[in-house]
Amino acid sequence: MNQENFSLSERMVSSSYIRQGAQARRGHEQLIRQLLEQGKCPERGWSELTVELFLGELALMDSNNFLGNCGVGEREGRVASSLVARRHYRLIHGIGRSGDIAAVQPKAAGSSLLNKLTNSLVLDILKLSGVRSVAGCFVVPMATGMSLSLCFLTLRHRRPSARYIIWPRIDQKSCFKAMITAGFEPVVVENVLEGDELRTDLEAVERQIQTLGAENVLCVHSTTSCFAPRAPDRVEELAAMCSKYDIPHIVNNAYGVQSSKCMHLIQQGARLGRVDAFVQSLDKNFMVPVGGAIIAGFDKAFIQEISQMYPGRASASPSLDVLITLLTLGATGYKRLLAERKELYSFLSQELSSLATAHGERVLHTPHNPISLAMSLDGLRGDGDNAAVTQLGSMLFTRQVSGARVIPLGKEQTIGGHTFRGFMSHSEAYPRPYLNAASAVGITRDDVALCVKRLDKCLKALRKDAGVLVEVMDAFHQTPMCEENPAGN
Repeated sequence: MNQENFSLSERMVSSSYIRQGAQARRGHEQLIRQLLEQGKCPERGWSELTVELFLGELALMDSNNFLGNCGVGEREGRVASSLVARRHYRLIHGIGRSGDIAAVQPKAAGSSLLNKLTNSLVLDILKLSGVRSVAGCFVVPMATGMSLSLCFLTLRHRRPSARYIIWPRIDQKSCFKAMITAGFEPVVVENVLEGDELRTDLEAVERQIQTLGAENVLCVHSTTSCFAPRAPDRVEELAAMCSKYDIPHIVNNAYGVQSSKCMHLIQQGARLGRVDAFVQSLDKNFMVPVGGAIIAGFDKAFIQEISQMYPGRASASPSLDVLITLLTLGATGYKRLLAERKELYSFLSQELSSLATAHGERVLHTPHNPISLAMSLDGLRGDGDNAAVTQLGSMLFTRQVSGARVIPLGKEQTIGGHTFRGFMSHSEAYPRPYLNAASAVGITRDDVALCVKRLDKCLKALRKDAGVLVEVMDAFHQTPMCEENPAGN
């Protein structure tokens, strides 16, 4: 209510009570005023009541919620189900216009304000997380793969003759398909094995640039966050190389916002060389539903160029989800989650190491990967048979351990006409099978403890089964063959 309505309320309720209520209302409004003034994530999180008050105020600014509105167009924010309307806080018009996903809509001042504020808060969080010099960003209602495709398609206008994208190999389908979907030819560069760890082969990348011709290369497509034993790409060196050959550089930072090391790589890459854009997932970094990403960069003009490539209006759902989440957590709450994730990475490493030792295995040495860990499964290998390794993956899944990846040897996968040998291991010939586990934002100590407990039981069960089989085979071979059946059949 405004001041006039509060004054009118004093006719029916004691003025002292009404003034107290008005003062409480001003407390909520003060938080909203600070948000609009600063455009930054509030230091302390808001209550749900403040968040809902703010969203309600935004919704009232959209034409579909005007009292007496008469809509005669084909897109008027009409919703058949009140449940759907409530799910979206009656912010129905979406964001952007046909020419620019960041443009303001005349019919939807509230939704447009939501869009601008969300982008501003996300930019603040990217800076807080380590990329201090990022100049611009926007939330796009597509997951990471399609958002990468949008970046590649934007570069096409700048480099119309280029057809190749140089890509240090990472075995994740969507980032490979992003290049094919955009109409380019990926040039896969195999990684170099350094101890247990897979690292970027910088010499091979440069050879490809020289062989193909820099003018024919659309960009180098590097990766920060990845599954061990692959390490984040050498982003700084690649950025310097891209600057040397005047080639764009797009970074897949899918779940790297939660890692200060990944964000530092991007910041240093931009300082020492060239990083044109970096893309990160909303669900992986901010614990919201799947379906959104952030495209960010160090040149506002290029980021705006990408936003103008998005055709038509866009769903506001990812922007709404991340805005609610950041307002609820506040900067302090998000920083706390990042600190907890880092602590639990150490705890996960310790627990996996203890378990590995007990089973004659080891945690692979991957010092450059700050999120994912890998544990060897040499004891399940047998005579080169992947059956036990594959069975472990099935056992963990049926025991409700999600996210752990069991990687056998020699798997092949064809994607877009390209056959990857040793698929999922980021290498044609990684020397051993292994299991992945990751300490991602939102993980708890209980998650780690329960995962390790169930993994221990699965490994014991597999080894017990293998022991029974060995005893049976030994007994068979030690049994004297009868003369009538010298072959033992």
